[in-house]
Amino acid sequence: MKYKEMTKKIPYWMILVVLTILFVYPFWWMLVNSLNTISDIFGDPTFLPKSWAFSNYQEIFTVQPFARHYVNTLLVATVGTLGNVFIAAMAGYSFARMRFPGRNAAFLLLLTALMMPIEVTIIPLFFQMRSFGALDTLIPLMLIPIFGSQGAFSAFMLRQFFVTVPVELEEAARIDGLNPFSIFTKIMLPIAVPVLSSVGILAFIAIWNTYLEPLVFLNSLEKYTLPLSLTNFNDTYGLPQWNLQLAATALSIVPIMVVYLIFQQKVSNAMVGSGLK
Repeated sequence: MKYKEMTKKIPYWMILVVLTILFVYPFWWMLVNSLNTISDIFGDPTFLPKSWAFSNYQEIFTVQPFARHYVNTLLVATVGTLGNVFIAAMAGYSFARMRFPGRNAAFLLLLTALMMPIEVTIIPLFFQMRSFGALDTLIPLMLIPIFGSQGAFSAFMLRQFFVTVPVELEEAARIDGLNPFSIFTKIMLPIAVPVLSSVGILAFIAIWNTYLEPLVFLNSLEKYTLPLSLTNFNDTYGLPQWNLQLAATALSIVPIMVVYLIFQQKVSNAMVGSGLK
């Protein structure tokens, strides 16, 4: 019986192997060619680097202030993620538990924000940030993930969680003398840690990969984030230096790879749970 069961699973294993190769090959190609010269990149494809040019990884820090761009991205992603999670938790709890005039209309606006791409709102946001004097600073890159569509997405996911929490838990807390804010901070937030972690991970990945907002709001080279920095590795003729771009890309994905590999189960559970609850 075991042999027959294993035989039946062979086609599934073959499909998984093929899919794994399809997904892993671009990543491997990037790593291999980050250690090649430009001529090697456009030569015959190889499974291992031809040149083993580790100097590519040194050169990316001399061509432009790549370390500063790395720090900028870490700062924006960290502040944006913390603000996103905190504001979304309060909004999600309010929609799930509190009764106030216009709650349904406000929640409808929240759902509308989920369907509003950044390309639609980027021009009004530009004029708004200009009126604040925040152009060519990292401030817009921190605020937009908190109050934009990413923040709406996080609030929606947290609302979906809070509506499943038994009301009796809050009633017992009120009997003990807790006010609404204390119930939120001492009861709701601790039991929502798994969802908060998932929302934070998704927000961090989204902010880390943001390209359009830095392109619109930043002008100074030292203020660049990594997505902009990766497009700035060009020679004197304006042609891409592919070996340096690939080396910089390999370094830029390290944080999100580490975060996702550690917390991938929470990310999957959050995505599934948001659709079931």
